[in-house]
Amino acid sequence: MVSPHVAVIGAGSIGRRHAANLAELGATVTHIGWRDFDAAAFEARRDLDAVVIATATQIRLPLIALCARMGLPFYVEKPLTWSLSELTAIHAAAAPVAERSMVGFMMRYHPLLGALLAEDLSDIYAFAFEIGHDVRQWRPNWRFGDSYAARPEGGGVLLDLSHEVDMAQLLFPGLALHAVNSLGQAEFPGVDFATTLQLAAPGGPVGTVSMDYLSPVFLRRARLRGLSRNIEIDFLVPVLRIVTPEGSQTRACTFERNEMFLAAMGDFLALVREGAGARINAQAPRLAATLPSDRLVAEAWGRRVFQGNVALDMG
Repeated sequence: MVSPHVAVIGAGSIGRRHAANLAELGATVTHIGWRDFDAAAFEARRDLDAVVIATATQIRLPLIALCARMGLPFYVEKPLTWSLSELTAIHAAAAPVAERSMVGFMMRYHPLLGALLAEDLSDIYAFAFEIGHDVRQWRPNWRFGDSYAARPEGGGVLLDLSHEVDMAQLLFPGLALHAVNSLGQAEFPGVDFATTLQLAAPGGPVGTVSMDYLSPVFLRRARLRGLSRNIEIDFLVPVLRIVTPEGSQTRACTFERNEMFLAAMGDFLALVREGAGARINAQAPRLAATLPSDRLVAEAWGRRVFQGNVALDMG
């Protein structure tokens, strides 16, 4: 298979990004908006090698089941689902193509996460991940109220910005959820605008993951506290700083955000071409590998406790 033919379903910004990246990587791309999608006609096609699912979060299981029936590996955007029962159903339906399929946790390709994974983190006793950005500033000519994220079921910041949950789970396997506190906004009942998860792994560490639609300045960072040193990461700069009693070391890197998307899609195309045995990034977000993160996200969504509303003018 020289040039895989990949269908991208979903015409939003992430669907357009994936379509462009696939073309750059040499794939043949058919881009289909969800409003134009005809499931019966699609299932009758015999010219496709793979599918990218970049629809709203609320449209996952039927498309994944369709891909499995067609024998087509899929790359599905995160979050996979907000429902634990649907998560079980998705994995059951996806079984025929699961080993060649991926979930869109592209932050696994961030070079600073790779640097953290190369560290011995056995002395870390506490961690904090946070991401925040005023949702009104995300994209020009875009209204939050018109987006999938504004829906009570399958919407909200916990699902929208769930990469940090995946990174924490990847660094500290076995994290268990202890509490979820959220703030809403009166115009969008049931939609979390700020959420903090309290987590702990067996024997430690303990920590938090926080995400919000509110911060006036875009931030994405993490802090790890260890017995021998502290580690501070700014994923946006990007820079990693290790602080010890003797002093500090700083590691900076230069890369463009789209490189993470390209790397993820490159691994997916390798799975499409070569099968489950393809040599790809060890931390690639294969469907089975992301199950702990997907389960943690879905459990957290169901356990949110709203503590009040923020006074944010949505216009």
